[in-house]
Amino acid sequence: MQASLARPAPRESANKAWLRALSLTARIEKEPERVLSEVVEAQALAQPDAPALLADDQRFTYAELALRARRYGRWALANGLEKGDAVAVVASNRPEYLAAWLGLTAVGVVVALINTNLRGDALVHSLAAASPRHVIASPELAEPARAAAARLPAPPSFDVLDRGPGGLLAAIDALPSQRLTPAERRGVTVNDTALLIYTSGTTGLPKAARVSHRRVMSWSAWFAGMLDAGPADRLYDCLPMYHSVGGVVATGALLVGGGSVVIAPKFSAGRFWDDIRRWDCTLFQYIGELCRYLLSAPADARDKDHHLRIACGNGLSGAVWTPFQERFAIPRILEFYAATEGNFSLFNAEGEPGAIGRVPGFMAHRFPAALVAFDPLTGAPARGADGFCVRCRPGEAGEAIGRIEASGDPAHRFEGYTSAAETEKKVLRDVFERGDAWLRTGDLMRIDERGFFRFVERIGDTFRWKGENVSTGEVASVIESCPGVSAASVYGVTVPGAEGRAGMAAIVKGSGFDLGVLHAELASRLPAYARPMFLRLTPALAFTETFKRTTGRLAAEGFDPAKMTDRLYFDDPRAGGYVPLDAGLFAEIAQGGVRL
Repeated sequence: MQASLARPAPRESANKAWLRALSLTARIEKEPERVLSEVVEAQALAQPDAPALLADDQRFTYAELALRARRYGRWALANGLEKGDAVAVVASNRPEYLAAWLGLTAVGVVVALINTNLRGDALVHSLAAASPRHVIASPELAEPARAAAARLPAPPSFDVLDRGPGGLLAAIDALPSQRLTPAERRGVTVNDTALLIYTSGTTGLPKAARVSHRRVMSWSAWFAGMLDAGPADRLYDCLPMYHSVGGVVATGALLVGGGSVVIAPKFSAGRFWDDIRRWDCTLFQYIGELCRYLLSAPADARDKDHHLRIACGNGLSGAVWTPFQERFAIPRILEFYAATEGNFSLFNAEGEPGAIGRVPGFMAHRFPAALVAFDPLTGAPARGADGFCVRCRPGEAGEAIGRIEASGDPAHRFEGYTSAAETEKKVLRDVFERGDAWLRTGDLMRIDERGFFRFVERIGDTFRWKGENVSTGEVASVIESCPGVSAASVYGVTVPGAEGRAGMAAIVKGSGFDLGVLHAELASRLPAYARPMFLRLTPALAFTETFKRTTGRLAAEGFDPAKMTDRLYFDDPRAGGYVPLDAGLFAEIAQGGVRL
């Protein structure tokens, strides 16, 4: 059952992919009332018994998914939710998750997809950004979600996804399932907001990005076209469904194409290939770290034993790309670049290792992106003598920006965040001419001589680890609130053989400092990917002349004990806590002897 590694002619296959995507997205403006729930309704009529969503504990055919979504819509109406009201969903991966937001958004409710790793203040902040009238939580997340919801200025109603007494599922089961009437749909179009999806951006706590039905349809149709998704396809989705990729792109593309989505609770390197074979998947969605984990696992005689035809995702480094593709015999890899709140995206339809995309000449008008010189001292794009931004030449790294169009192609509008102040921070004005406006991505890229975009690094106070953006300010704030900590600076450090940067904190101890207490506090208050893997106990932190903490030297020294006299510690998974980091342990980590 070995898949062929032979690639089709790059130019022909790439052009066909772009043309398919264009054809599918052309319907969006012509049929503004056709939102994703209506796509499911059409599939339910065309192929009612075909599988739509698959999981070990729950499965929906297209007919069953349509029926389930209708009931959620009627639940919203029965509970007096008005068009534009928000419902926050705090739930783990499951088919019910998608059914819920499809049905709620079908009647004009805005659904906030909450990061399930958040706890305490960060969870309260994310809920507050949505101002929800209801919070829906899966049973295993109900306790922290209920506690956070109770701290909101206007505490919302709270519902748990179970069938016990008072459980939401029992109420949903009892509602009528006939198709929603036009009056019940309340005139929902692609112009209305469908979702709030959270992004850390470049600084601070999570921000709630507005995602219209147009964006949901655009993402779904573009990827359906680029993947050539059809009824015979099954896509394996083990990414968090509160993310735009795992919750909208992966699912929406297959629903548009009439295929099936296999929903896994989470990524597991040990279970991944067994699941791919068991469900007979033809596609899977990745982030770069996922591929690295799979590649680092011991070789298996069944590595090529699958029917996959394509892997799609973002963050696959050039160093991992070719070894991964060859070892597992993946016929095609579709790498892309996009941001939840962004107004442009890139697709590497040619399969060029290490590139995040290229815009063909005939598509340039649809992807108005530019790279501008970046000034690290000001943290903003550099400006020339004329006051305008400076375009990068081929090979020069600069910040990627996308032109905002208030009129014209709606795909290039910036829908912003729930916070007007945070929205304005992302907009760059008077860029190449007076009065123009461009959206800052916070990402440095370069374009090679063949027109391929290549990712360089993130700008600002974030680093990326295990596929997540980590806010250094947020993590430092949590650390500094722990007993015995006087001050802390957080930054990312490079670990040999690992994608992204691991978290490290330089800490000034106070009275009563205890490593065990600190570890327990961070484990209870931060998601695993945001917890510092390395600690550096230092007598003082460095500041700029404007009293801003500097981490450049700290990051450069990394976690090598030979480069400093400060005491270092490592969060060793084998010990379940922080242990002293000496030269021997450093060498073991650097040589890949410790699983991070």
